[in-house]
Amino acid sequence: MDESLDGGGEMTTSRMTIAGAIRLLVCVVALAWPVEGLRAAELDVLKVPGTTLRGNPLGDPAERRLAVFAPDGTKAEAPMAMVIYLPGWGGSSEDAIAQGSGAWFGRVLDYLAAEGLPLRLAVVDGRSRYGGSQFLNSSATGNYADYVADEILPALKARYAFANGPLSCLIAGHSSGGYGALMLAMSRQGQFAAVVALSPDSDFETTHKPLVTQPSVRAITRADLDAATAAPGVFHLPGDGLARLVMGLCANYAPIAGQPGHFEWLYDNAGQWRAEAWQRWLDLDPLNVARRRADAFAPTQRIYLDGAAHDEFGANIGARKIHEVLKERSSPVTFYEPPDHHGDHLPERLARGLSWVFGKPVKDIAPAR
Repeated sequence: MDESLDGGGEMTTSRMTIAGAIRLLVCVVALAWPVEGLRAAELDVLKVPGTTLRGNPLGDPAERRLAVFAPDGTKAEAPMAMVIYLPGWGGSSEDAIAQGSGAWFGRVLDYLAAEGLPLRLAVVDGRSRYGGSQFLNSSATGNYADYVADEILPALKARYAFANGPLSCLIAGHSSGGYGALMLAMSRQGQFAAVVALSPDSDFETTHKPLVTQPSVRAITRADLDAATAAPGVFHLPGDGLARLVMGLCANYAPIAGQPGHFEWLYDNAGQWRAEAWQRWLDLDPLNVARRRADAFAPTQRIYLDGAAHDEFGANIGARKIHEVLKERSSPVTFYEPPDHHGDHLPERLARGLSWVFGKPVKDIAPAR
């Protein structure tokens, strides 16, 4: 999903304005990856009924499609480990389907197969009224965690042969999808043997606070909120992309019990900061979850974290902090800081993470020229 975004104030992050950073967040374009000579992967499009999303308060579609990639020539009955990939905010399986078998996911899998690591990878559609998903269960958006773990995973098992052994299924994602991957790995330990989280949303005081305090967010009124949360067919979202994003994040982190489709806003009607609403965000920060729960991950789960050296949102800072917490525990964990920015080098980063999970040699990533 491609969004045209307006500016959200004068504050700058490491190298660009907030508005530019948000454009990067919702519309990541994978850079060219030097894997010439590899054939296009197999692409299978699988419809999922969306029983877990039926009746969601936003009126978003329940039935959606998965883009399932496998190395060239692979048959469904060939046993293979499965990777469920959650895209960043606004990303979707539909983007991959539109690109066809030559999409970068397929090129990653053909590269890994050539290196002796054949895998399948299923790209999820987590789009919503607000643009994307954090892949949580929320009464303000729908049950996206259940959708992934209780509907997508069984659908994949019914269609494809999974590899035997402990690493038969893992979860991966980037940005919002990296957040969702971490949270699902923690809440569904028995279903996901490993997680590859690329620039995951975490350490919200670093990554989210600069966004939610921007003027365009503070300017949102009660009338704006009522319009955005109105019934399907009559709702109206604000024109500012950052405000839409923060509404979507509020809907994920701070739903109001008993009021489907509604969420706690971070400012009161007088425009004053609501610390209690922000605390609900912090309660779902994976860094804080990891800190307060010694059993956040199972001892056998493998955890790969990364964050770009010049990440516009500081996602590398949060990922590094999670690594510092987890390295004192029994779960195998690593952190890598690739060069460049939040959405750069995604094919190489995903390939590196998957290689590490399966105990294959890993390569450092060269900076963009």
